[in-house]
Amino acid sequence: MQLRKLFSLLLSSITAGIAAAIVLIFLMPELLQRPNPEPELNRPEQQPPLPLSAGPVSYAAAVNTAAPSVVNIFTTKITTELQTLRFKDPLLQHLFGRMLPEQRREHRETSLGSGVIVTRDGYTLTNQHVIEGADEIKVVLSNGHSVDVSIIGGDGESDLAILKIDHHDGLPAIPIGRSGEVQVGDVVLAIGNPFGVGQTVTMGIISATGRSHLGINAFENFIQTDAAINPGNSGGALVNARGELIGINTAIFSKSGGSLGIGFAIPFDLAEGIMRQLIATGQVVRGWLGIQGQDVTDKLAEAFGLHGNEGILVTGVMEGGPASEAGLRPGDVITAINEVKTQNSHELMQMIANKAPGTDFEVSGWRGNAPFTFQATSGTRPARTE
Repeated sequence: MQLRKLFSLLLSSITAGIAAAIVLIFLMPELLQRPNPEPELNRPEQQPPLPLSAGPVSYAAAVNTAAPSVVNIFTTKITTELQTLRFKDPLLQHLFGRMLPEQRREHRETSLGSGVIVTRDGYTLTNQHVIEGADEIKVVLSNGHSVDVSIIGGDGESDLAILKIDHHDGLPAIPIGRSGEVQVGDVVLAIGNPFGVGQTVTMGIISATGRSHLGINAFENFIQTDAAINPGNSGGALVNARGELIGINTAIFSKSGGSLGIGFAIPFDLAEGIMRQLIATGQVVRGWLGIQGQDVTDKLAEAFGLHGNEGILVTGVMEGGPASEAGLRPGDVITAINEVKTQNSHELMQMIANKAPGTDFEVSGWRGNAPFTFQATSGTRPARTE
């Protein structure tokens, strides 16, 4: 008898649990949605540095390693406009112009770019400006096959976007290099689709690293190279002499529209964090304090009677923002964040943006000739509006 009661109680509990689960799933269907898995990158084991005494005769091995992962991207923007047929004679226009039917005319504007396959299941990095506003996107693999893609997400402030090649696996994922270890003078190859002529490889060296204040993106930390980068190369791969990805080709400095030997690539170390956020959530979330600043120079320090010539002069504080709540005011000079000296306003913004919203910051500096230290908790950086 007791065994029967125990069995009945157990059965009732199981039934109640199943019913509760069904109700919970009905009310919260998002529980069944699987988050996008973490992308698995092709990271080769660290190799000994290439000999510096003499370079290789050919970079064919590096090209053969990287080129299959670089794709051509063709986009189309479709716009429509209404056109009214008009008589050439002014009198007829006046008498009958409004009676003529309107015609709808469609314009198709095409552009091109490049992309880099970074995972075997088809995640592909490119520039946001390559796909922005596109109504149609066509991706062609290095073997000439055209494939369908989905847009996973894009970030205009870093000019990066992620596409996903649909229904394909075992794709050639490019080997990932260590962009933080590159040096000025290293040989690099740029692979892309300049002017739509087809996949093209150009060679050069790293001309500089950490380039910023260029006015290209909100967040800049470019690798500069003299490897020829032309229209259509955007979103393509910048690789080292082993064929490992170190950057995404993004922009050129040119008055003619062609390569003048000054090209810029986003380091993959920077692109990776953005890529992972886009894959996980479809957007990029950055920290923000709500201040505007200007680098302190000797002339600025003298003009405003500042304590010294180092730091960032706060020129604006958003009312109700994290900095305002912490007590910062226009005219303050920030010299350190979390005891790390701030070299310029770009570095300050980058330091804050790299931390998740809700991060506590110790902000140190000068108000007139008096030192200050404020505790500020970052908020979420507002989305950029065009």
